[in-house]
Amino acid sequence: MTISPTLRNAIGVFDSGVGGLTVLQALRRRMPHRDFVYLGDTARVPYGRKPPEMVVEFALGISDFLCGKGIEGLVVACNTASAVALPVLSERCPVPVWGVIDPGVEAATRATHSGYVGVIGTKGTIGSSAYQRRLEARGLRAWAQACPMLVHVVEEGLAESPEAELLVRQYLSGRPDIDTLILGCTHYPLLRGVLQHAVGDRVTLVDSAEVTAEAVSAALGSSPDGPQPGRVVHFVTGDPLAFTHTANVIGGVEGEIISLPVTELATPVTN
Repeated sequence: MTISPTLRNAIGVFDSGVGGLTVLQALRRRMPHRDFVYLGDTARVPYGRKPPEMVVEFALGISDFLCGKGIEGLVVACNTASAVALPVLSERCPVPVWGVIDPGVEAATRATHSGYVGVIGTKGTIGSSAYQRRLEARGLRAWAQACPMLVHVVEEGLAESPEAELLVRQYLSGRPDIDTLILGCTHYPLLRGVLQHAVGDRVTLVDSAEVTAEAVSAALGSSPDGPQPGRVVHFVTGDPLAFTHTANVIGGVEGEIISLPVTELATPVTN
């Protein structure tokens, strides 16, 4: 059963909250005539501090729900879920699955000249070593730093504030001589100005949202073509009003918002 007879060739996108909307926005810029289904698991945010096994279970339930809606591709717009759940999702889902980590690593590999790449993200993402392992497998040196407070700064509308500048400088104060920095959290592109100012123009910032959208659009194409822009349906497990408020802080939300009881995502982990 599909979501709506008016939605066609829809791509599913999910995140633990609103940060994945930066990925959705990047996807829509590249595929303006595509329909999308976004699921924000705001009732269980944040994922970054939860055990990996729990995040895998959450991701399986969400992917089963979205695949049951007739999507033709799934984008895991969450670095933590991409780090711990992507292999299981890729094996289980009947449609192609993309995470945000591999495209970011690929883009950083192309961008670096010195071979020394940094990555910042949540505690869960950095603790998983997902970025570090992939970078080192390509013969690069990796420096990683968890920046847990930056998500709160963005969601409070303080992305360009002195507080944001202070936090960023503190988190990055011990960085080595990197020439490329991966923004390993979907909230961080909104801090691009502050981050670039902190590291200097010599360091290339890699936006995982943009490079993921590039990979997905290359694989699926921008079809269907037509004069009308694609539609978006959002499912939210927490308070829809809170979701809308926070989404507006980070750039707005378009399309229908549907409240989804988290119990409908309960799926046992299979071995």
